[in-house]
Amino acid sequence: MKSGATMTSDKMAALIRSISALAKKDVLVGIPDSAPEREDTPMTNAQIGYVMETGSPAHNVPARPFLVPGVQDVQDECAERLKQGATAALDGNDSGTMRALTTAGLIAETSVKQRIGSNIPPPLSPETIRNRNRSRQTQSMRKSEKDYLKAVEGGTDPAQAQEAAGIIALVNTGGLRNAVTSLVREKK
Repeated sequence: MKSGATMTSDKMAALIRSISALAKKDVLVGIPDSAPEREDTPMTNAQIGYVMETGSPAHNVPARPFLVPGVQDVQDECAERLKQGATAALDGNDSGTMRALTTAGLIAETSVKQRIGSNIPPPLSPETIRNRNRSRQTQSMRKSEKDYLKAVEGGTDPAQAQEAAGIIALVNTGGLRNAVTSLVREKK
């Protein structure tokens, strides 16, 4: 009988450790501020992401929210993974807990990247299209940019011209999209 009580006590201790470990973890999705500086701008990807998410009226940059809506798009799926993580913690399965938390983060990360590629309105201005090659540090514009400008100069609505040319508002070099990541970390 005594050994049964010890096993129950051992299981209870493992359960408490597992739940305590889970309670100390955060699943984060976004652009780390420690991301390397970009060559095309003195701003970090985290700063660029903030400006794109919230806009900057002072610099005539409209908000094109991608992070919060991207996570919201998969909120139910992530909640299910977090539930699986909690269940694994209740079973004392630390690796199962980490796997579930990591998966929730990856699901949200993928959704945010898809949102960036979804051509969030409003359309880019012709002036922005004219200057995109500078941020890529190239001499010439892409064919799609030339096609866009030709269409707009011919009277086509900028949104229609942008869609027809295949230009995506938040994707020029791919640096912003590639900087989005997820991680599981200990709470501070």
